[in-house]
Amino acid sequence: MIEHNKIEGMAARMAAEEVKGRSPWADARKRFFKNKAAMVALFVLLLVIAFAAFGNLFATWTYDSIDFSVMGSAATQGAPSIANGHYFGTDDLGRDLFARTIQGTRISLMVGIVGASVAVIVGTLYGATSGYIGGRTDAIMMRTVDILLSIPYMFVLILLLVIFGRSLSMLFLGIGLISWLEMSRIVRGQTLTLKNREFIEAARATGVPTWKIIIRHIVPNLLGVVAVYATLLVPLMILTESFISFLGLGVQEPLTSWGALISEGSGTMRYGTIWQLAFPLGFFVVTLFAFFFIGDGLRDALDPRDR
Repeated sequence: MIEHNKIEGMAARMAAEEVKGRSPWADARKRFFKNKAAMVALFVLLLVIAFAAFGNLFATWTYDSIDFSVMGSAATQGAPSIANGHYFGTDDLGRDLFARTIQGTRISLMVGIVGASVAVIVGTLYGATSGYIGGRTDAIMMRTVDILLSIPYMFVLILLLVIFGRSLSMLFLGIGLISWLEMSRIVRGQTLTLKNREFIEAARATGVPTWKIIIRHIVPNLLGVVAVYATLLVPLMILTESFISFLGLGVQEPLTSWGALISEGSGTMRYGTIWQLAFPLGFFVVTLFAFFFIGDGLRDALDPRDR
């Protein structure tokens, strides 16, 4: 009898664990961890973040210090060397490329993450409000988005930087504030499918204010879609910042970013200083691919029907 009760107890615990494992988030996490490409991309991204966070511990020079012994002669004396501490070589001004790549990685990742965060917050709240309220309010809000989308994206960003100054904070804010439009349209579409669900109707019937329904019920149920889009939005932010810096309108000296380093490296390739372009471009490409693979993994994990 005792053995029979033990067996029944073990069966009940196993059944409970099986039921618990069927939760959507647990299943999504399991599918994501089984995605080898996403796992490799996540590992690579963590290495890039570690390089940005702790790379200075291994740097002999700072990003703005000048080695006068190689100044103006990068092609002959500024090649990568462990002996003099220039692991990635130097630029024409004698500045250590290893330290400058670390600084560029920090700024580019900050622009991508902060810009995507601003776009996600603004776009999610705007789209959820528009979709839930509906009617004339929804029509006005969405027509406003359509008008803003008709304006060239890059023109608006350049105009903001020219008018308000080419500061790092304005670059963060400008990229984020003009990147929320697509997010708002995606969130609105998802909100339209949620607003008539039973739990939303129950909240509305009990007198819950509109803003609380949007914040507490609509937005949490959109986190899967928002998370996927955010991982794809970060590399787009990095690409935008890199293009702006390549044009000379991004971060200003002595600060730098991947775009600024790539611009400098492409201009000196004719002198044989390939390392000035190879290292920042390598970090740039690897990071973009990592974000894209992670985004694909999240999409497949959260919606396996898309696989």
